[in-house]
Amino acid sequence: MKRAHGRHGGNWRLAAALLGLVLLVIADVAAGQVYKWKDAHGVTHYGDTPPPRAKSEVLTTAKPAPPRAPVLPYELARAVQAAPVVLYTTARCDGCDQGRALLRTRGIPYTERSVDTADDERQLEQASGGKRELPLLQVGSRSIAGFQVTAWQEALTSAAYPRQSMLPPSYQFAAPVPAAPAPPPKP
Repeated sequence: MKRAHGRHGGNWRLAAALLGLVLLVIADVAAGQVYKWKDAHGVTHYGDTPPPRAKSEVLTTAKPAPPRAPVLPYELARAVQAAPVVLYTTARCDGCDQGRALLRTRGIPYTERSVDTADDERQLEQASGGKRELPLLQVGSRSIAGFQVTAWQEALTSAAYPRQSMLPPSYQFAAPVPAAPAPPPKP
């Protein structure tokens, strides 16, 4: 017994077209405002810009998506995941400034933790195995106290960080955060 394929083809095509329209509207909703209007022939239209000289209604207003962090090249992302870099610093510290400059010039994504309070100092001692020397560089589980160009470069290279910057042009280094997290507020 043969089935007639052409009989319901129009309904299927209409359903597919409506589904496509719905998907477009959903994509536009995620991007911002969506307008609905009818033209002079009574045909309903949807779009992200108001129609020229026509009455329209705003269906939704969505907040624009926050900017995405730039995607790191594979080699660099793999090194960051395997051996994250943490730099402990303090204000008015030449070694800290030199260390920060070395990491930025080489294009190493890092977390900077500032040591300004007694709680921060305790966190530094815990991270460094009892030492209080700054800057402190941690590359994965390895720690180096004090700014030592050769030791820092060797630690980064052995952790598979590229020797030259591979950071995307839009990459922004994060601001320093306190070494000791702030205590939770009391109820």
